[in-house]
Amino acid sequence: MTSTPSVHGGTRLGERVRALRVAAGLTQVELAGGRFSKEYISQIERGKTRPTESTIALLAERLGADPSFLLSGVSTEERTKVEAHLTRAEALSEAHLYAEAIEAFHEARPPLATAWAPTLELRVLAGEAWALQQQGDTRTAIDLLVRAREVAEGAEFSDVDRADVLFRLGVCRYKLSSIGTAVALFDEALQLAERSGLPCDLLRAEILNWRSRCHRLQRDYVAAHEDVQRALELAQDLGDRRTIANTYFMASLIAQRQGHWVQSRGYAQRAKNLYQELNDERNVGRLLLALGGLTLLLGDEDQAVEHLKESFSRALENDSPADAAQALGGLARVHLQRGEYDQADELARKALVLLDGREDYLHEVCPSQLVLGRALMERGRFDEAGDCFRAADAAAEQLASLSHRTEAWVALGDLAARRGDDRESARLYRNAAEALQEIRF
Repeated sequence: MTSTPSVHGGTRLGERVRALRVAAGLTQVELAGGRFSKEYISQIERGKTRPTESTIALLAERLGADPSFLLSGVSTEERTKVEAHLTRAEALSEAHLYAEAIEAFHEARPPLATAWAPTLELRVLAGEAWALQQQGDTRTAIDLLVRAREVAEGAEFSDVDRADVLFRLGVCRYKLSSIGTAVALFDEALQLAERSGLPCDLLRAEILNWRSRCHRLQRDYVAAHEDVQRALELAQDLGDRRTIANTYFMASLIAQRQGHWVQSRGYAQRAKNLYQELNDERNVGRLLLALGGLTLLLGDEDQAVEHLKESFSRALENDSPADAAQALGGLARVHLQRGEYDQADELARKALVLLDGREDYLHEVCPSQLVLGRALMERGRFDEAGDCFRAADAAAEQLASLSHRTEAWVALGDLAARRGDDRESARLYRNAAEALQEIRF
């Protein structure tokens, strides 16, 4: 079995051939060995020509090197180690153990730093980016995906590979509230996947699912429903329970936005059952959160509290602070409705601490600030309440959500009315009413 000398991998095949030749004490003529001309070896070393696989195998034998190292800068042994790290990292990410996944992706990086191994590099970049955005480090994830997009333009990759990178970029842009950009990326990813002619129904279903989220935020419920139905058909044809569960979850959120609460609860329950079958405790917790909100809307306050408490417990067990914050925010709203203002204040503050710095959870920061502000207002702490309502408005503005901003304006109007400033309260209510008319239109 050939071994690979301790030679720097370089970034080009020619550099590796020359380094190995010099290390072996061979001239170009000696390396050619009568099989090739000196000029041909020189052209290889200067990168003017690329040898065939059989030529690479012959050169590797004469240089006492691993053909894989000569070709890519990564030996067969190193490649096996990298692939093992990647497989472990991807499994950790699939299990929602994102911090551990990021560490495992880092362990796969060193052998690739000076090698030419684009397929491995793409897996590292795309996988680590996905784990990072799940942990809230969305901007770093985007940086990695921009590099991944460049790598995926190589001839060794298919349109499905390129579509996958664009899909992941779209998810990141969605989480930063760049909804228009996200839709454009999902559109392009879907076009690439569909024109590839390769089997990629699972990727298509995921793209449609996430694009439906964008349509939901844009209040285009017809388009959102169409995307979810297409995604569900693809997932059911594949029999992929996880994607079916993801799609039912999205269908539940759309139905809730449309006011179809009973239907929404039905979709949520189906998604929860599937996640339980998959032992996906993190998403079971998220469905309990959704069911808590729906049960509250349907008037069963006690059952809603039970769902929210269980969701909070599961979030803690699965080390998911953002999910825990959402559960606390839901419980804070229940206490506010009950007139238990001290408890509402305490839970809303805890939720906001957990969400501190999370640009991808502004849609939860805004309602928690509103709950805290109303709890303060009801206890006569008007200045602090005003700060909370303005913070909610700022988060909604960054989120580009007019519906969230109207809630903040109504809250500020209520505060102005409490202070006896009828003119200011009327102005704020009017702004909110006009915005709501625009939303409905």
